Amino acid sequence: MTTDYKFAGWLGESPESVKGKMVWKEYEPKAWEETNVDIEISHCGMCGSELHTLRSGWAPTTYPCCVGHEIVGKAVRVGSKVEKGIKIGDRVGVGAQSSSCLRPDCEDCSSGKENHCTIGRVDTYNAPYADGYVSKGGYADYWRGPSHFVFKIPDEIKSEDAAPMLCGGITVYSPLKKNGAGPGKKVAIVGIGGLGHFGILYAKALGADKVVGISRGAKKREDALKLGADQYIATNDDPDWASHNAKTVDIIVCTVSSEKMPLDDYLQLLRTGGVFIQVGVPEGNLPPIHAFSLIPKGLKIGGSAIGSPAEIEEMLDLTVKKNVKPWIEARPMKDANQAIVDLEDGKPRYRYVLVNEKHAGK
Repeated sequence: MTTDYKFAGWLGESPESVKGKMVWKEYEPKAWEETNVDIEISHCGMCGSELHTLRSGWAPTTYPCCVGHEIVGKAVRVGSKVEKGIKIGDRVGVGAQSSSCLRPDCEDCSSGKENHCTIGRVDTYNAPYADGYVSKGGYADYWRGPSHFVFKIPDEIKSEDAAPMLCGGITVYSPLKKNGAGPGKKVAIVGIGGLGHFGILYAKALGADKVVGISRGAKKREDALKLGADQYIATNDDPDWASHNAKTVDIIVCTVSSEKMPLDDYLQLLRTGGVFIQVGVPEGNLPPIHAFSLIPKGLKIGGSAIGSPAEIEEMLDLTVKKNVKPWIEARPMKDANQAIVDLEDGKPRYRYVLVNEKHAGK
């Protein structure tokens, strides 16, 4: 079966593309399977991972690359083996993961941890499927992929709000929920940006007793408090900020992607038995950790990778229940190159969402 629409999008053809030099071109989609859904893209959130990928920062990128993994739109083709009751015309979305092995003998997939699958995980862009096709993302007109990682978007959530939740939101929601953020817990979010602003929103939605926003300067203080933070720490403004706030929080989620962050100082903030979770990914190594930063208080340090399909569904339900509203700025899809440059310059407050005007009004 052929379609009456073409797959086209913004393609990065070299590391120079991160400087606003992507080109709009047609490309071949992955081979159709009856478990697949085609999405007519109306909105695509912009994530910092796109910058790392376009410039081959984390690892060599397979060019040409179409980035974007916070996709919302309309299902326009639905395979005969599609899950979740998805039908043509439904408003749906896909996040940072588009496939995993789903084998019954896979320890991760069989236990609802598909996001940790090491056998057949495929990211939504710049990752090979089993047949060698390299996935293409959402800075585009259409997207095709397995239905297991496609989600119906609740009617109560606007498309432009839902899109960044599918990576930015779940990246912080998952570690907050898994580590007990809620009544009786005090939570700190390091870095007030695209991820960090979601961290404050979801920590409050989960019912944490206290939420602390942490950033280098004071310029985001007012925003953090408006988002729901109860306290704000500007680390550049107080040379003794770590000792002044020692043993005051139970959970820290760090969204910062820097090799130079003051990790040992962050650990001072944790109470006995506290947990530090890293979700930001620098292009180099994390800072070294002194053993005595961990041992006396019995601290745990770990990482978290997006979230499972079940967690995404749970997050969307909580979003409706608690009326979580991200701070987004809509940008026309046609202006994606300028938006990439602005994203690199740290201008979003706090998440850009590309609007494909050809489809958004349908």
